[in-house]
Amino acid sequence: MMSPSALAATRLALRTRAPLIHNITSAVAANFTANVLLALGASPAMVESDDEVEEFVALSDALVINLGSRTVQRSAIMLKAAEAAKRTVSLWVLDPVGVGAIEPRNALARVLCELGPTAIRGNASEILGLVGEDGQGRGVDTGLGSDQAIGAARRLARSTGAIVAVTGAVDYVTDGNEVLSVAHGHPMMTRVTGMGCAATAIVAACLAVQPDRLRAVAQALTITGIAGEIAASRAAGPGSLAMHYLDALAGDIQALPDR
Repeated sequence: MMSPSALAATRLALRTRAPLIHNITSAVAANFTANVLLALGASPAMVESDDEVEEFVALSDALVINLGSRTVQRSAIMLKAAEAAKRTVSLWVLDPVGVGAIEPRNALARVLCELGPTAIRGNASEILGLVGEDGQGRGVDTGLGSDQAIGAARRLARSTGAIVAVTGAVDYVTDGNEVLSVAHGHPMMTRVTGMGCAATAIVAACLAVQPDRLRAVAQALTITGIAGEIAASRAAGPGSLAMHYLDALAGDIQALPDR
């Protein structure tokens, strides 16, 4: 549970500081992700050019690496960005989209995990895949509940030093020892492309302004989930949910229900 005052403080910091979030993300999700960050008060950048990415990592407040649109060429750019983040001790978040389903993607994710991500956010199948277990994943889909990957999330956090979030109907966030749960969100959110990718970007934005990394990730997922609940209460379907979701993120956090 996150108190309204804690969420309000983080939202105020986002609007005051407008952290620059560098996204190497799925082409399918890029536009939505950028709009989500803008609604929060952060500043999005989608820099993926091979000759720019290293320099831009150093200029940014946090980096997101999302495996959704992986190609051989983009894999090299992702590795270059992660290496630059490690070299400059920069904050960065890994979204292991589809890990566990295809070996080239698994191999890339393993190398990225060795480069010291600040946080990792994935569904149950992806988190299990990162620790070498069969997550029964099929692309971005998972048939497992998030609670089935809590143990894997804790092991992954211990081995990488990252804060690990396994998301689902209930989200679990761990540093390898402590586990926080976030029970917010709405099933309609799964019908909007890029919602999970955008959640990862919100994680990066909160990490940029909240020094307590475990709570920054939990706050990010709380904001994500409550905004989804508000949007679903106003939406006629997935199309209007996306619109109302952006409006909810841009609204006053003190108006969000605490539970």
